[in-house]
Amino acid sequence: MRQLDDMPNQSPDASAVASAPQVSAASRPPEYRVLARKYRPSSFAELIGHDTLVRTLSNAFASGRIAHAFMLTGVRGVGKTTTARIIARALNCTGPDGQGGPTMNPCGQCDACRSIAEDRHPDVLELDAASRTGIDDMREVIDNVRYRPVSARYKVYIIDEVHMLSKAAFNALLKTLEEPPPDVKFIFATTEINKVPITVLSRCQRYTLPRIDAETLVAHYASIAAKEQVEIEPGALALLARAADGSVRDGLSILDQAIALSFGQAITETQMRDMLGVADRGLVLDLFESLMAGNAASALGQLETLYNGGTDPALVVQELLDITHLVTRLKFERDEKDSAVDGALVARARVFAQRLGVAALTRTWQMLLKGLAEMQAAPNPFKAAEMVLIRLVHVADLPPPGELVKAIQARGGAAAMGAPSPGGNGGGAPRARLEALPGGGGALRAAPLPVTPLPVTPLPVPGEPVVAAGAQIDLPNPASFVEMVELVAKHREGILYTMIANFVRLVRFEQGKIDFAVEGDAPRDLSQRLGNFLNTATGRRWVISISREAGQPTLRQQADARARRRRAVAEADPLVSAALAMFPGSRISKIVELLPDTEDEGPPAEMPIPEPEAAAMDAGDDMAPNLYEEDDPGPFVSRSDPYDPDEEADD
Repeated sequence: MRQLDDMPNQSPDASAVASAPQVSAASRPPEYRVLARKYRPSSFAELIGHDTLVRTLSNAFASGRIAHAFMLTGVRGVGKTTTARIIARALNCTGPDGQGGPTMNPCGQCDACRSIAEDRHPDVLELDAASRTGIDDMREVIDNVRYRPVSARYKVYIIDEVHMLSKAAFNALLKTLEEPPPDVKFIFATTEINKVPITVLSRCQRYTLPRIDAETLVAHYASIAAKEQVEIEPGALALLARAADGSVRDGLSILDQAIALSFGQAITETQMRDMLGVADRGLVLDLFESLMAGNAASALGQLETLYNGGTDPALVVQELLDITHLVTRLKFERDEKDSAVDGALVARARVFAQRLGVAALTRTWQMLLKGLAEMQAAPNPFKAAEMVLIRLVHVADLPPPGELVKAIQARGGAAAMGAPSPGGNGGGAPRARLEALPGGGGALRAAPLPVTPLPVTPLPVPGEPVVAAGAQIDLPNPASFVEMVELVAKHREGILYTMIANFVRLVRFEQGKIDFAVEGDAPRDLSQRLGNFLNTATGRRWVISISREAGQPTLRQQADARARRRRAVAEADPLVSAALAMFPGSRISKIVELLPDTEDEGPPAEMPIPEPEAAAMDAGDDMAPNLYEEDDPGPFVSRSDPYDPDEEADD
């Protein structure tokens, strides 16, 4: 027992740990730095894709015209913060001998260069405006500006994401930014330049850092892979450059992930595609071919294959957009200059460019673009993608408008385009000038004739003569019901006109006296309203009475009857019949007369529908609707409104 008590209180695990060999700090492997930090440029010579900025700053340093404030803008990962740090080093570099001045080629050996590179220089302050947005933070900066630099030539303030500053913070900075001390420089970086006040922009030299093109990115990533002793296929490099979308940092992050995935092996295109979730371009080309051929079953099956393989449906639609854009460009350019595009893809796209027309390609682009927006809001993106493909298949075989007109002419004969129809009531078919709608598809429309609005006549004051240009004007005195209705429309009495058109069944009309019956739920004060208007407009007393006789049909009933007759005549027209036969299930939606129709029977002569007020009815919010056009929508539309290709696709 004494021996056990004399033993140290130590567990077996602790003894094992104590006996295990200890690893010294010197023998530990160095901490890994991601590629985006490891290969961050440290001089202007290492910057890629920003030749204009480098040339401008080189001339400024050479001539001594160095601005006191710089604004760097561009998308994420193009080198805004990196450029700001390089400018800070160039401003404060003293050279290896400590006697140098501002230079575009910082030495990287002096104390200023090393301390700035290691983020420990007391005179180079890097602030994050996303976390320091208030006026108190900016007031601290302004208070420190008055003190001279500790050891550097210039005190440099680098403010990243400057657009996140509050309005008060921007206003507090304005005066200092306009007239800073001679040894203070400001460098701002932002991805949303539109949120920076114009008062701040006007005090800075603005430099826009563009996206890096794919060819430059491919060469840059290939050189980094060689330095890391990693083998990568050209196809994988092209995918990497496409996924980077002009951002060097994004591509380096993806390359880091791909190196970890390959684990010492060569990075293949298949591995890169699986890691990114990008659809195989060959499969997407097959899908595009099925869509253009109108093969719905094959297109839906190929989409399901891509989806089961882990591809996002939205990425499939984006790939289809890229292919549509490539095919359209190849119709006007002989060669594709983008080195990131596979040569086999270009060869197949060139075949599509020879077979497809511009109308079909632009229609496909519009429908894919609209479908992509629908997918982003849809609860199930895969089903939304299927609906987009079904729409594309449905319109794939629609002929261009020129071919459609020729086909209709061939079926209906030359007389169908200009000669009056022999059927109907002796050639009284509505005459109109037919035009093919732009943008493809088979819809036709009637070109509208210009309509001159009728002048508005002010209502006279009862008992006072109307005088214009020194001469007395006779007040109107309608001699028929038609003239009375035209007078109502001429004065833009839309509510009264609507009541007359829908509820008045004329029994007798005399100058100064009107007898009519009412139809349906007519307003009780209809006769009073009409009488008050006529008394004021004509300057004489009118007697308006409601009769119990049946009376004639209302204007609305007459318009409906006439529309039915016009539809029957239009359906008998050879040209319209040919168009309806070409599109099964279609029907006439609207008939618009472009020329006056003198041969149609129309309503009784004593009460024709007053055609001239159609233009007057369109003015004002309280005007009556046009009674002479039908509003029944249908697949075959003859219309005068602007053409909408999406509406045609839906039809």
